[in-house]
Amino acid sequence: MGSDAVNVLAEWIELVCRELGVDPQKVDRDALLDLTKEVAHGVARPAAPLTAYVLGLAQGAGSVPPEAVARLTALARGWERDAKEGDG
Repeated sequence: MGSDAVNVLAEWIELVCRELGVDPQKVDRDALLDLTKEVAHGVARPAAPLTAYVLGLAQGAGSVPPEAVARLTALARGWERDAKEGDG
C-alpha cells in the first residue's frame, strides 16, 4: 500500500473514530485489513464488510475475545479448503 493510501486510511479512521466516539488506539487497522482481505478472497467479497460489521457488533456487546480477529482470519483461510473437502 502506497504512502498516500496509508495517509488517507489514517485520516479516515481518525475522522470515523472521532465521529463515533471511539478511541482510535483501539483500532488495529492492519489486523482488520488482513481479516477482510482473507474473507474477501477465501469466502466471498461481500462477506468482508459483513464480517467486519459483525465483529464490531460483538465488540460493542463486549463479547469479543482478544484473539477474535485471528480466529476469524483462520476461519476465512480454511473456508475454501473445508468447502472443497466437503465435496469429496
